[in-house]
Amino acid sequence: MLVDKIHEVTREYDLEKIRIGVLGSHSALEIASGAKQEGFETVVICQKGREKTYAKYYKGIFDHIILLDRFVDIMKTKNLQELADLNTVFVPNRSFSVYVGYENIEERFLVPMIGNRYILKTEERNTPRNQYYLLQEAGISTPKTFDSPQEINRLSIVKVPERERKIERAFFYASSPEEFERKTEERIRKGIISSEALDEAVIEEYVIGAKFNANFFWSPLTDEIDLLGFDKRVQTDLDGVLDLPATEQLELGVPTQNIEIGHTGATMRESQLEKIFAAGERFVKVCKKEFPPGMIGLFALQGAITKELQFYVFDVSPRVPGCPCVEPTSPYMKYKYGKEVGPGRRVAMEIKRAVKENRLLEVVT
Repeated sequence: MLVDKIHEVTREYDLEKIRIGVLGSHSALEIASGAKQEGFETVVICQKGREKTYAKYYKGIFDHIILLDRFVDIMKTKNLQELADLNTVFVPNRSFSVYVGYENIEERFLVPMIGNRYILKTEERNTPRNQYYLLQEAGISTPKTFDSPQEINRLSIVKVPERERKIERAFFYASSPEEFERKTEERIRKGIISSEALDEAVIEEYVIGAKFNANFFWSPLTDEIDLLGFDKRVQTDLDGVLDLPATEQLELGVPTQNIEIGHTGATMRESQLEKIFAAGERFVKVCKKEFPPGMIGLFALQGAITKELQFYVFDVSPRVPGCPCVEPTSPYMKYKYGKEVGPGRRVAMEIKRAVKENRLLEVVT
């Protein structure tokens, strides 16, 4: 079994020379920066043509650069062996899941990962026991979902894979079956989505409320949860359209796309924090049951707070969320640790403690 092989590889590591590795995309900078803050050397896997951010502009935080023709080439035996020879503890991000693939990650990626490699696939909504299932089992409020467009009876958001970039989702809104049909035809005609992609569409009630992405870290070493902070998404071309006066928005008539391009930091009213912690703890508890050993390390619950002050979650990131803004903008980790601690540093702190206490096997899979 892979778990036995991973344990064998981990036991052979030189604990005095542990390095933290990441795929050169999505959140590599924040992971590497945090690793350096805690005194670790770093390893980054880059794809040719996309390496300058890491090999040129921010080369100071990367000690070892592995340059490949394609990200998936990391699965070649010689590259896996190089990571192992460097005593690499790997941090999975969204790009790792997308470009390397869940089957490779679960069955052939012979490098210890901080986190639970078997829970990454729950991010996909077309898999059994996915994020919706976990949220419902945890008793966390989620938007109502519709099995078909004919069921739409309120303002809903439709999430469809883009035609050209299938890892991205095109979003649009509909309040009735008729509006759904009209908007899908328009987007198919303009090449934003394909008719085949509609079979994978998720249709859910649009929750009207203030958007918050709650970023957490669960430690198996202390059995405690950390709230790293909140962020909000910056999206194109939605934000550009919303910057226009309403009359111009209507006159423009452009089908907007919610393509995530960045994040901004946010804070939440103190009286509401307890319910956010409670949601995170319930989610962790369910993950322990459904995907042992459970949720290890970073994850995020993305949702909204309604005017009734109810927290609805409509998306889960079961890995590093990719929001470096929370380190300088969030006060919540300073309240606990007396210093700014971002996602990358929190990962490095966990690995450092695990190494010191000879418990590395408890934080990797």
